[in-house]
Amino acid sequence: MIDLYTWTTPNGRKISILLEELGVPYTVHSINIGQGDQKTPEFLKIGPNNKIPAIVDQDTGLSLIESGAIMWYLAEKNGKFLSKDPVERIRTMEWLMWQMAGLGPMAGQSHHFLHFNPGKAEYAEERFGSEVKRLYSVLNTQLEGRDYIVGDYSIADMACWPWVSRYEWQQINLADYPNVQTWYKRLLAREAVQKGYHVPKDMVEIPQG
Repeated sequence: MIDLYTWTTPNGRKISILLEELGVPYTVHSINIGQGDQKTPEFLKIGPNNKIPAIVDQDTGLSLIESGAIMWYLAEKNGKFLSKDPVERIRTMEWLMWQMAGLGPMAGQSHHFLHFNPGKAEYAEERFGSEVKRLYSVLNTQLEGRDYIVGDYSIADMACWPWVSRYEWQQINLADYPNVQTWYKRLLAREAVQKGYHVPKDMVEIPQG
């Protein structure tokens, strides 16, 4: 049993999608970051960085923060979505780190300036808007001739997809990145992705790409 502490963000959805794909039992604890739940003493015992997601593995008592580390742990523990082949394995980790270091932070900044605070910082809008477009181009190139980012469907895909699902917030037209668009819709068709998107609560319709 996994206790998942999460909210309706791309980083949170990475973990709920993975848990749905794994088919392992988990209990959801809603941490409303808009109301400051992530700052409570109770949550800080589990997530000392004041951020979601976090998990507690009831099998081992292990608590874990950082979405990439959580995905790595869950994939290793369950023997799924992280290849045993050494080359495919390290390539999967490479693209998981690409999301953690690039796509996530840059898309997150674009959300702040382009979606929530438009017209307040022209330089920042240009800086982060341009960088997100560059990253979409990188992903589009990687997906040329591939169904998934690396080999078979993996934690690299599950890590990137929730960030791409907010393409509208990033002022991205997926039609400009046809390989990304096809990949996005391929994952969207998966039942586990749809279920994981609506954790910890039902949201509006998932953007269709």
